[in-house]
Amino acid sequence: MRLHKKTRLLSAMLGPILVLAACVGCSGGSADGGGDQQTHLTVWSWDGTVAKAVPGFEAENPNIKVKVVNAGSSSDEYTALDNAIQADSGVPDLAMFEYFALPYFAIPGKLDDLGGYGAESLRKDYVAAAWNDVTVNGKVYGLPSDYGPSAMFYNEATLKKAGVNKPPATWDEYYQDAKKVRALGGNYYIAQDTGDPFFLLSLIWQAGGRPFKVSGYTVHIDFTDPGTTKAVAFWQKMLDEGLVNTKVTAWSDDWNRTLNDGTLASQTMGGWLTSTLPERAPRAAGDFRVAPMPQWAQGDEVGSENGGSSFGIPAAAQNKAAAYKFLKYFTHDAGLTPRVAAGAFVPDTSVLESKDAQSKANTYFGGQKVGAVLAKASKNVATGWQYPPFFEWARVTYGDLVSKFYTTGKGSLAQILEEWKQRMTKYGNDQGFKVN
Repeated sequence: MRLHKKTRLLSAMLGPILVLAACVGCSGGSADGGGDQQTHLTVWSWDGTVAKAVPGFEAENPNIKVKVVNAGSSSDEYTALDNAIQADSGVPDLAMFEYFALPYFAIPGKLDDLGGYGAESLRKDYVAAAWNDVTVNGKVYGLPSDYGPSAMFYNEATLKKAGVNKPPATWDEYYQDAKKVRALGGNYYIAQDTGDPFFLLSLIWQAGGRPFKVSGYTVHIDFTDPGTTKAVAFWQKMLDEGLVNTKVTAWSDDWNRTLNDGTLASQTMGGWLTSTLPERAPRAAGDFRVAPMPQWAQGDEVGSENGGSSFGIPAAAQNKAAAYKFLKYFTHDAGLTPRVAAGAFVPDTSVLESKDAQSKANTYFGGQKVGAVLAKASKNVATGWQYPPFFEWARVTYGDLVSKFYTTGKGSLAQILEEWKQRMTKYGNDQGFKVN
């Protein structure tokens, strides 16, 4: 873990005007809240580990007080933030954003460009793909806070019961293993899927597909590139042959049951599942292991993301300099220590490469050194992926389309994606974007 260092937010070379601008709304007499008066920060976060960093920060900065508020998860928070910005009242000093949601707030100027605070100097301290996630049109609008490199969480006992003695290294092996698991009968499946866009997109991402291209207000959507076509055809084959459980929805009670009883043999999700799985499937303790995401070609080491979030400073925030100081503290400096201890999986390279992360045995996963697997997965995530700025709306629409497809059995994934594209195009254009 790197040591915490006090950081000057603005160089004197920027001049007094920019320094004053950075301090708009600061209660203290200096840019970092170091005056006699106290600065009160409000942080919106549904990540409970952020609060763990507050005591240490306040001890180092006695004139800054931090209040962490859960304003709702994901879309609930985004709606509340939009309403606060529109009303010009109650805007937090820092807010949490899933990576896919950051462009929605960044492109129209609802977030501060963190380049003026020196954020660019931190680029080398995060895995490349995570930094890509917080960069919109060449500017940095957030600092990465947690991360979800795709990995395969598999029930070793179930795979062995099916005659599979090692996790699949390729998707071709995965397909063959899926048939063996299904041959166990009953409700045994290697995977489930009821319409989660992030899973299919993680396959596309890894295969080299880049269906979304964003430049300013211009968005291009294309689900026919070679990588996308390859990934979609593979998953369509899995569905056509009945190798995927399309009845059990992730995060449901049924999902918990299948994880606990071993009938769901694997789950390809983000690395954050390491902290969630023990809660969801306590009876399967000791059976699960973590492996790299299967590859499209033997010997490849290419990954993708499935989840992750960042924090940014709203343009209408009142205590920006102090907000950046806390932001850097809990996403990059000493504040990472209590967060990681509380279960946060972060894309900070000093944490991922640390001896503790690389060598610590995880009892739930049979003593496996899970951190080493996920650290490598994080570094292998391919860069260049983009989400359209209205993806929060789009993901709900995808779920509706795929749910209908799975229920009726009519159509194909390729047709669903084409209809999804048409709906996104109309919605995006209606919102003022140029979508084609």
